[in-house]
Parts: sequence; C-alpha cells; structure tokens
Amino acid sequence: MEEGLLVVVSGPSGCGKGTICKELLRRNKDIIISISATTRKPRNGEVEGVNYFFIDKEQFDAMVQNDEFIEYANVHGNFYGTPKKFVLDKLKNGESILFEIDVQGAIQIKKMYPKAVLIFIAPPSMEELKNRIVGRGTESKSDIEKRYENAFKELEYIKEYEYMVINDEVMNAVEKIESIIMAEKCKTIRQKELIKKILS
Repeated sequence: MEEGLLVVVSGPSGCGKGTICKELLRRNKDIIISISATTRKPRNGEVEGVNYFFIDKEQFDAMVQNDEFIEYANVHGNFYGTPKKFVLDKLKNGESILFEIDVQGAIQIKKMYPKAVLIFIAPPSMEELKNRIVGRGTESKSDIEKRYENAFKELEYIKEYEYMVINDEVMNAVEKIESIIMAEKCKTIRQKELIKKILS
C-alpha cells in the first residue's frame, strides 16, 4: 500500500484557510483532518478524539520529553501539539492527512517529515486581507493591527513552501489545492509499489 499524503495548508489570519479546509474536507472524503492534543478544557460540543485529544499539562510535558509530537506550540497560555503516532499510523494506512496550521508549525513539520506538501494560502492583496479581518468583526482594533502586521512577517515564509494558492474565490482555491494533491499522488516517487506491480 502506498503511503498517504501529509498536506499542510497555512497562511496569514484572514486569508480564508479555515473556510478552504472545510470545503476541501467536505468534497474529499478520503482526506482526514489532523487532530491536535491540547491542555485547554473542552468547549461545548467538542468531542475527545474528534476535535482534540484533551490532556493535562503533565501529560503534555511527558509527550514533549518523549518526542511524541511532530510540532507543538504555546498559544494564549494553552499548549497544542500534533501527536506523531496518530499521523504516522494514518499515513501508513494510505490515508491523506490535512493540517491547517501556522507557518512556524508548517516549517517544523517539513523538517521532521520532508515528504510533507506545503501549500501557502495568500490573499489577492494586503488591502483585501485587512478588509477580511475587519469584516469578521471578532477582533479589537489593536488585534486587527497586530494580525495585519504579522501577515507581512508570515508572507516572508512563502519561499519555504512548494505551492502558493491565491484565495480570490473559495471554490477556485479549493479546486487548485485538489489539483495539487492529485499531481502529488501521481509522482513516481509516491507510486513505487504500483511501478513494481507493472514491471513484474
């Protein structure tokens, strides 16, 4: 069985990566979303093993010490990390895993798993990005400015990615990502078993 794809989608706040990933998962039942472990408490409606693996700080620290995470970070005082075993088991079973993650996490994943496919979601323009952040109506003025400033820093990481998709329209962006995934699956390096079968 051929190994599944590890696909990382990231980009600045307001670029629409969350919306793109939801649509990608809706249209492609063979792709599963990566599940992170977190030390924060479950919110209403969140399910263990579906939304997150909920663990305490002691368990999280032990997992860090035992090198059990592909990547991890402290976000607003809570720790989040991607369990290595969960991801590698799924990939071995031929399942493709989708990560929606920040650029620092994406670079960590690439270092640990070089075969990962990194896709950067970019806005049509920085002005449009700011309009989207403001349009959400969920951040204070200072938060909007901070996210906007961070977006410029995040854009500097584009050169670390194999692909860039402009999110001018959600379905257009989703179709481009689907094309990238199909192209990656067709690479000869990913079809060694099939090649052996043909040649036998």
